[in-house]
Amino acid sequence: MDSVEKRIEAAVDALLEDYHHGRDIDRIDLFRHPDKETVIDIVQKLHRIVYPGYSRDKNYRIYNAKHNLSMLMEDVLFNLSRQAAIVLGDEGQGEALCLDFFSRLPAIRALIQTDLQAAFDGDPAATGKEEIILSYPGLFAITVYRLAHGLYELGLPMIPRMMTEYAHSITGIDIHPGAKVGAAFFIDHGTGIVVGETAVIGENVKIYQGVTLGGLSTRGGQSLRGKRRHPTIEDNVTIYANATILGGDTVIGKGCVIGSSVFITESVAPGTTVTNQSQQLQFKTHGK
Repeated sequence: MDSVEKRIEAAVDALLEDYHHGRDIDRIDLFRHPDKETVIDIVQKLHRIVYPGYSRDKNYRIYNAKHNLSMLMEDVLFNLSRQAAIVLGDEGQGEALCLDFFSRLPAIRALIQTDLQAAFDGDPAATGKEEIILSYPGLFAITVYRLAHGLYELGLPMIPRMMTEYAHSITGIDIHPGAKVGAAFFIDHGTGIVVGETAVIGENVKIYQGVTLGGLSTRGGQSLRGKRRHPTIEDNVTIYANATILGGDTVIGKGCVIGSSVFITESVAPGTTVTNQSQQLQFKTHGK
C-alpha cells in the first residue's frame, strides 16, 4: 500500500473514531431525518403542478393531462409522505397530512395567480406573464413560499423551511414559511430580501431588493421562540431597495411608501412616505 492510501486509511479510521463522541454532528444513522435532495425534487414537482404548461418531461402528452397530473401527484404523495413521516414519527400521519395539503393546492394556486398579476401590473419591463413565470426569481420564491406555508400551517416541521431555503439558495430571497403574506405580493429584482418567521404582510405589497423585515434582536435566542419578532406591513405598501424594518411591535400602515435605505424600528402611520434625507451627494469635477 502506497503512502497516499495509508494516509487516507488513517484519516478514515480517525474520523470513524471521531464519530463516537455523541455530538449532533456525529450522527451517521440514515433515514432518520429528511433527505435534502428528495425535498428539492418535491419542490420541483410541485412547481410543475402549479404551472402545468411551463415544464414537461419526455413522456408528457398534452392530450393526457389527467394521467400526467396523476403520476406527478402520486410521486409527490409517496415521497412527501415518507419525508413527513420521518419528522412526525408516524407514517399514517404523514400521508394524511399530504392529502390535506393536496386539497389546499387550488387555493394556493389562486393566490399565486394574484402574485403573477401583481408582478405583471407592477413591472413595465415585463413583456408578458410567461416571461415572469419562466424567469422572475421573485415569483419563484413566492411560489415556493406559498407551497411551504401550506405545509407549515398543517403543522409539518422542518420540511417547509428546507423548501424555502432551497428557493433562497437559488434566488437570494429568504422568506420564512411561517410568515403570513396576503394576496398580490410582488417582489421586484429580489436579491437580498429577508422576511422573518413572524412577519405579517398585507395585500398588494411591493418590495424591492435588499429589504429586511426582521427582528430587533436575536440575543435572547430560543427564549424568543413563539413571540412576535418581525413587523407588520399593511395593505398597499411599497418598500424600496435596502430598507430595513425591524421589531414585532412595528406596523407600517396602509398605503405607506418606504424609501430606499431607511432604518425603521417604530410604527409608521397610514399614508406616510418615509425617506432618508441625511445622505447628500457631493460632486467634484476631475482635475479641480
